[in-house]
Amino acid sequence: MPAAREDIRDFLRREQAVVLVEVTGAAGSTPRDTDAWMLVSERAIYATIGGGQLEYMAIDHARRALRSGRDAEPMNVPLGPEIGQCCGGRVGLSFAEVTPVLARDLVTRCDREMASRPHVYVFGAGHVGDALAMALSLAPLRVILVDTREDELTASTVPHVETCLTAMPEAVVRDAPAGSSFVVLTHDHALDFLITAEALKRDDAAYVGMIGSKTKRTTFRNWLSREIGNPELFENLVCPIGGTAIRDKRPTVIAALAAAEIMTAALSWTASHVNRAETVSR
Repeated sequence: MPAAREDIRDFLRREQAVVLVEVTGAAGSTPRDTDAWMLVSERAIYATIGGGQLEYMAIDHARRALRSGRDAEPMNVPLGPEIGQCCGGRVGLSFAEVTPVLARDLVTRCDREMASRPHVYVFGAGHVGDALAMALSLAPLRVILVDTREDELTASTVPHVETCLTAMPEAVVRDAPAGSSFVVLTHDHALDFLITAEALKRDDAAYVGMIGSKTKRTTFRNWLSREIGNPELFENLVCPIGGTAIRDKRPTVIAALAAAEIMTAALSWTASHVNRAETVSR
């Protein structure tokens, strides 16, 4: 089982002396932009500013400050052969001791960022659902694992993923925010069809996918035409999830392939609507 990603609250509670490292300038080709930051203590780090030699230098600089008890001076680092990175840009870094006030600000910043993440609803906490939720939990997404069975949700071992027990999963679809993604892989084909049809009725979903074979895809298309009377909705469905290039039915393989296409759709939807909103506001 992969190690759970640590919550910032746990890190700040455990580590007594911590330095905040922030990217304050990014010119040219750089590992990360000015939204990147990390926390450094004497024995651990939280988050990343892009890795590589730049990050090692920043960690070393922060830890020297912790040992000396003095503030760390800002850094302005040219990326190139001299530090073993070939990006070619330049990065500015600031360093600040994490005080109780700054710690509260960082927790608020993380909570705000988490709340703004695209929502992905995974319907079905079986083997594939668990594996998919695990894969998606590593991405900048807010993942909600939904099931009608309490035992399955209780047995789920996916860290840092919200769970939702409901007798009416289609209501969860209706209440989801715009730009949500819906992935349907429950234990019951009839329930799959009901949830998927509800998701396809939305015109603001980033992604609607259903696990299944060619036969299930055809059956659902016929059901959609017969029961919903709106067969054109079918065109917005991804089925099977994860594509057909690799024919492997192992849950972890399906999850890895599907996670990539879901994340692409979710982040693309968010980026396009943010750009549209910025254009309108000008």
